[in-house]
Amino acid sequence: MNRQDAKSFMIKFASAKDGWSYEAKVVEIETIIAQIEEGSLELQEVFDQFTKAVESLRECESFLQSSQQQVDLLIETLQDK
Repeated sequence: MNRQDAKSFMIKFASAKDGWSYEAKVVEIETIIAQIEEGSLELQEVFDQFTKAVESLRECESFLQSSQQQVDLLIETLQDK
């Protein structure tokens, strides 16, 4: 992959994640876990919050995988010099 392709990939990656924050998702997941551990939620709310946490974890995993691909691409681009 040439430098222009790498740059295009990074731009697409960045724009796809606008308005999304890994750190914010982690805080959201931690908050849900704390609420569940408190035991103050109704059973249905526990299921709903658990589902939301799992979805957020999947988003985080996808973000980390995409970030790793981006790093790998950048390293490959640097090695091509």
